[in-house]
Amino acid sequence: MGRASSIGERVAAKSAWLIAAIVMLAALGLLVEGRPPICPCGTVKLWHGTVQSAENSQQLLDWYSLSHVVHGLLFYAAGWMVLRRWPPAARLTLAVLIEAGWEVLENSPIIIDRYRAVTLAWGYAGDSIVNSMADITCMAAGFLIARRLPPWGTVALGVALELIALAAIRDNLTLNLLMLIHPVDAIRVWQAG
Repeated sequence: MGRASSIGERVAAKSAWLIAAIVMLAALGLLVEGRPPICPCGTVKLWHGTVQSAENSQQLLDWYSLSHVVHGLLFYAAGWMVLRRWPPAARLTLAVLIEAGWEVLENSPIIIDRYRAVTLAWGYAGDSIVNSMADITCMAAGFLIARRLPPWGTVALGVALELIALAAIRDNLTLNLLMLIHPVDAIRVWQAG
């Protein structure tokens, strides 16, 4: 047994505790960054579907939650390809660590300013902590779904979620990444409607 699989087994044995600690540290990091625990409007809703509003990314779930499910599908596939010897629980723990790190980075001034400058998210102020925790949960759900689906089912689900978000809000994970890394004016104009 190789060293990588040995590390994976140790992580898997403590995965529930590690995941809880990672999520708590992410919440603490977001609090230190100045993120509000809940929507500044004072309410907590299960769903908020209006992208161009002050409550976007402030409630538990929104259209961007679909992208986080896709993150989970992709993390499962990457873990299966690269860390196949690791137990699934260890791969999930690593995926949670990556997603939690992204949530903290995504809510830093440098990324918030970048989103405002080049994506559909004009006026974006970052996520509430409750939204970030729900995003991590959506990623974990995507990971667990991918573990159960055959590869073709995982691909079909990922494509479907991307197309649903594209049809509903003219944005999805693919466009979000493209616009964040290499903005395209024609896409920005189309997204603006």
